[in-house]
Amino acid sequence: MSIFLWLLFLPAVLCQLSSGSLQKFPNALALGNSFDPIIAAYWTGLPHHRRTPFSVSPDGKSAYLAYLSTSYSSVFIQQVDPSTFAAVGKPVEISGAREAGGLVARNDGFAVLVNLDNSQTEHPISTIIRYKGGSKAWTRPINGPGVHESQGLSSSPDMNGDLVYSEAAGLYAAYVVVTGKFPANTPGPWAKRSTVAYTGDAKGHFGDSIQYVTDAGELKVINGASSTFGCSHNTGIALEEADAPPFASVCAEDHGAIWLNTKTQYMSGVKIANENATNGVSGEPMGGMSGSYSCLALFPGSSTYIFAWQSRGAVRLTQDDWMGAGYTASSPRWLNHNVAISMTKDKSTLQGPEAISNVGAASGDDQVTWITKSETTDHQNVRVAALDGSNAIVTWEELSNPHCQPVPLSCTGTFTGTFFQQVDSQGKKVGEAISAKDVFVSGDMQRIAGKGVCWPYVSTEWDLSGPKDKGTPVSSMSFACIGGGSGGGGGTPASTTQNPTVTPSQTAPPSTVPSDTVTENAAPSTMSPAPTNTDDNPPTVPTMSGSTRTRMTRSSRSPPEETPTTDPSNTPVSCDGQTECPEGYRCFAFQGGYAGCVPAGWGP
Repeated sequence: MSIFLWLLFLPAVLCQLSSGSLQKFPNALALGNSFDPIIAAYWTGLPHHRRTPFSVSPDGKSAYLAYLSTSYSSVFIQQVDPSTFAAVGKPVEISGAREAGGLVARNDGFAVLVNLDNSQTEHPISTIIRYKGGSKAWTRPINGPGVHESQGLSSSPDMNGDLVYSEAAGLYAAYVVVTGKFPANTPGPWAKRSTVAYTGDAKGHFGDSIQYVTDAGELKVINGASSTFGCSHNTGIALEEADAPPFASVCAEDHGAIWLNTKTQYMSGVKIANENATNGVSGEPMGGMSGSYSCLALFPGSSTYIFAWQSRGAVRLTQDDWMGAGYTASSPRWLNHNVAISMTKDKSTLQGPEAISNVGAASGDDQVTWITKSETTDHQNVRVAALDGSNAIVTWEELSNPHCQPVPLSCTGTFTGTFFQQVDSQGKKVGEAISAKDVFVSGDMQRIAGKGVCWPYVSTEWDLSGPKDKGTPVSSMSFACIGGGSGGGGGTPASTTQNPTVTPSQTAPPSTVPSDTVTENAAPSTMSPAPTNTDDNPPTVPTMSGSTRTRMTRSSRSPPEETPTTDPSNTPVSCDGQTECPEGYRCFAFQGGYAGCVPAGWGP
């Protein structure tokens, strides 16, 4: 093991975060090509940071950043000087790539996970490409034509995945979203999002896949580790390396749970949390579109992982009749999101109890470790990275005066800052959170010797007040680092604020979250003020009498050029027995009872 890696294992000389802990390097990297920093969330059209995968080589001498060009058809990989974040040489261009979904820096180059056009398919294929010494060494598709044909072919209209590498195992692992095909007669925008006519039991559905590739670029099928189709409608993927397969993995599905599914690669295993969900919508706990990164981190030199996500809590557990015994659905404790973490003993075992599956239970989130527990602010873009062998940094964005949708979608509000909280390897908070309004997290958080944890971001005015399908193109990338010691990172100290955080024992007084909810009664649905959100009086989730749960084939993702709008073809318009849907649409009852207008040919 290199001296550099051993240095990373040593605890940082850091008592707790302070105003000098956060260093920024504004516009340090000239990209050479333009980049759109925003990608719209599928259901809501709300802006998300478009991910820029970032990775540092094991010897610490080089780093790489990947980004999608504004043509939305090429991914560039730029070598970066980890001491200054300046560009080194010219970028590598991968033409026909629609998404940069993961990046691993090696001492002799890099491997990148991209969504690559394929002449035999309508939609792109998840592909790992390895470069050594400046030249392409191999290309390995992990789905698409000829890949796992006997188990059913798939493509990835939006990959929304991640890539990791284990030097001990000599293996890459990729965790990506996959899908089958919508019926050929599907009307409206759904038809444009259909995939090629793939086969198998998963045909017509969205799930995820975990695949392993050797150092030589060969796809390696590993019993108990590889998976061709796992969690349903996964809008949250977390993957981290381990010394041997299966690697540590977490998925969020649309039936009502988040799973540590290392051993199962499916929506089963160890239940981390109950979460309110509806068919096709899991609530973006790990960031949703372009968000599957820096949610699961390994403390170096140990077998302990930390997982972080945004949660609305869970109350009133009911039976999930579709999945059967052992599966539950829940209502949200709040309409806004809070920051939650879970600690593991190893890649498949939690430190504490798993979430309960007791039908009838009034509370379903007592096992959660809350970093925040507020009823008046929303928390989004939750990330985590291990600072050293005993400390981690949890970060999130905060919105004041949130307006939150009762269906598990998202919230709008006034952006008040990006927050950073230090926690130890037992999940306990160390000191108070600090915040900054001019620093964001929009790429992988990586350790750099002498700097702490560093990540890329775009210097911009961040607006979360409403939908936005694209941003202003930029040609430079900023970086920030935290935990390297006061002034020790060589950057400019960020303007920060010390912020006391609310713990579970310091719950804020009851207050109303600004949101429209639909109350449940036999009469047609009407809008009413949001209820007071206390632990004993959680928000009411809209329900519909006589609704039945039906499996959906709805995509939870869309290509960049197809931005969600308020049209009913993208955001379901509420409907009931007396409110008709537009021509060509029908009323569809989602899990939890919410009913919305969907294309007439969509669904079973």
